[in-house]
Amino acid sequence: MNASPPPVVGRFAPSPTGALHLGNARTALLAWLHSRALGGRHLLRFEDLDTGRVRDWAFDATRRDLEWLGLGWDAEFTQSERLDVYAEAVARLSTYPCTCTRREVLAAIQASAGAPHGEEPVYPGTCRAGSVNPERPAALRWRVPGETVCAHDALTGETLCQYLPTEVGDFVLRRNDGAYAYHLAVVVDDAAMGVTDVLRGADLWPATPRQIALQRALEFPTPRYLHVPLMTDFRGERLAKRGGAPPLMALREGGEETGRVLSTLARSLGWEVPDDVSAGELLPFWKAELATVQFPTIPQT
Repeated sequence: MNASPPPVVGRFAPSPTGALHLGNARTALLAWLHSRALGGRHLLRFEDLDTGRVRDWAFDATRRDLEWLGLGWDAEFTQSERLDVYAEAVARLSTYPCTCTRREVLAAIQASAGAPHGEEPVYPGTCRAGSVNPERPAALRWRVPGETVCAHDALTGETLCQYLPTEVGDFVLRRNDGAYAYHLAVVVDDAAMGVTDVLRGADLWPATPRQIALQRALEFPTPRYLHVPLMTDFRGERLAKRGGAPPLMALREGGEETGRVLSTLARSLGWEVPDDVSAGELLPFWKAELATVQFPTIPQT
């Protein structure tokens, strides 16, 4: 007799650095629809490790925005309350202190005739044999294994493979100010919270192989990944806080109808919906999307 698969657990993980905009809201909507369409639990996780950019008011504003849209959650977590968990994970990995500045890393890459020149600068390993400037505060880099790691996207069917030493490089797990890096924290949290399905923006797709590499090194299961297109403005540019994307909070406080906002988000996906809809009424549309997807088995924990 086959064991039943584990229940689906999804999540929305905003950074409380400002107000949510329509692009954030669409990703939040799709993450919620995915969790609920599969009868799963849905988590809200505040990724607030970059303390210099965090705004205290953004926590409550985000909660209010999600509640206004009808996107409830079953449990809430805050990364800044989990620092000991990240420290334990780092202690299990092969790391070394790095005192290179970003400018020095770029200069070293440019000075190396054999250095790869992809979309993302790859750290050339300057401090692998010992810190070049030991008097400086040091970040901790992971000594990546000499492996090729492949990621599969369950929504698009795409596969992305990266050879870690030359296409990713030894990346930072803890910054020189003591803050734990996104890639470490997200991997640790997804495993600890039992997340089975990660639906997020397509901008994070290139980082997926390195996160899978960390999962393997820490003996964590790899969730199913689904990357959705980013919402763009009339110029075709990504909606972002720094670009002046309209904040959801302003629409909510200005008396905008929730159903009209949800309709706008749904229509941006090509869904033919009425002018006024609820989040629950959009579930059949996401289920129809999933009907065309060949899902891999949910990982066992």
